[in-house]
Amino acid sequence: MVGTQPVSGARAPSRGPAVRAVAAGSVGNLVEWYEFGVYGFLATVLAERFFAPAGGGTAGALVRAYASFALAFFFRPLGAVLFGRLGDRWGRRPVLLAVVGLMSGTTTLIGVLPTYATAGALAPWLLTLLRVVQGLSAGGEFGGAVTVLTEFAPPGRRGLYGAWQSFTVALGLLCGAGVAALTATVLSGPRLTAWGWRLPFLLALPLGLVALWLRAGLAETPSFLAHAEEEGARTVRLGLGALLLAAARVAGWAAAGYTFLVVLPSYLQVSLHAHAHQALLSAAVANAGFTAAILPAGLLSDRVGRRPVLLAGAALVAVSALPLLNVLQDPAASVYAKGWALAAAGAMVGLMAGPGPALLAETFPTRVRWTGLGLAYALANAVFSGCAGLVITEAVRRTGDPDVPAYYAATACAVSALALLVPLRRTGDTPRRRRVDRCW
Repeated sequence: MVGTQPVSGARAPSRGPAVRAVAAGSVGNLVEWYEFGVYGFLATVLAERFFAPAGGGTAGALVRAYASFALAFFFRPLGAVLFGRLGDRWGRRPVLLAVVGLMSGTTTLIGVLPTYATAGALAPWLLTLLRVVQGLSAGGEFGGAVTVLTEFAPPGRRGLYGAWQSFTVALGLLCGAGVAALTATVLSGPRLTAWGWRLPFLLALPLGLVALWLRAGLAETPSFLAHAEEEGARTVRLGLGALLLAAARVAGWAAAGYTFLVVLPSYLQVSLHAHAHQALLSAAVANAGFTAAILPAGLLSDRVGRRPVLLAGAALVAVSALPLLNVLQDPAASVYAKGWALAAAGAMVGLMAGPGPALLAETFPTRVRWTGLGLAYALANAVFSGCAGLVITEAVRRTGDPDVPAYYAATACAVSALALLVPLRRTGDTPRRRRVDRCW
């Protein structure tokens, strides 16, 4: 029988289960985001194979490919609610197993799909259907991983433990960029287009099996066990104001992250006419800077608070996105200068991604935490990430202005900065006396 002690009386998790939680939550999350990111990194190839019938233009096909990408993001809020409700009601572990299995299966299927040349107009619809299922799965993954990591975190370490979620997102995107870049480098253009693009998707199967094995041994979180029998005593509602404010607070993280870390390869190829392997290597450099900044940012937020670190990242992107993009556009700029610009852009996103998970977890009480933080993050990503490739590509095509990506990221970060200045009432089970665990 589960315990009924209040949160304040719940014992802090021991080191063993906490380490296992980091491994299970983080590695499964890495696999999810490797799989989800591969589509973005190979968008130009997928556009040609699935969305460009004979005579179709490259830019138009890429817009359609990004429309499919964006559609999947709009199913992420539904996935956050569906899997979040199940995770908040029935437990964290079984639902985490379901979401990573679902993502791995659909990604593997993308690797064996027939292309437009084989299946005609059915091909893009099949790809879009699998992307929708991926969106549902990814919507549930974020909330579950962050919930497990922060609920197992020792006192005063929520920022660091939550940052592991973003860190493994970065590793997943970095692995996706690396595998895509390696595939594009080893295989010639025709071989990459003909069949090589399938390899990164097929790699999802063994990676998913590893994630399932790790999560199968995960224990239930102490916070969930402490609240498991409270449902009959009281109802915890998900406040609309807190939900929208939380989504606005991470909008800059969502927009800048996908602009600089996922959409960048296609932008460099289509707008700046870079080679595929150069564009993918650029994405790898940006993701390396992103990865390096996340854990230090999460640890810093345990000392100074979540909002100051997030504000710093949002403000830096807002003022420097255009200068950094101009460096990439300058043919006279050295390779080293462009590399530093890419790494700096990634690092600024990392300042937001480090404390972001803990801030979201501390916004919502245990009984609606998975649903609340997952839905807030999914809404921000649906609006600001999922549409990033579509909006940027179409805006550049229509206006001819190569600075559109900078305007997009800077505007979203300005929205986040304003939202971070609005105070948010603490949740009932957020610690009151420890400054390091606060989100304000």
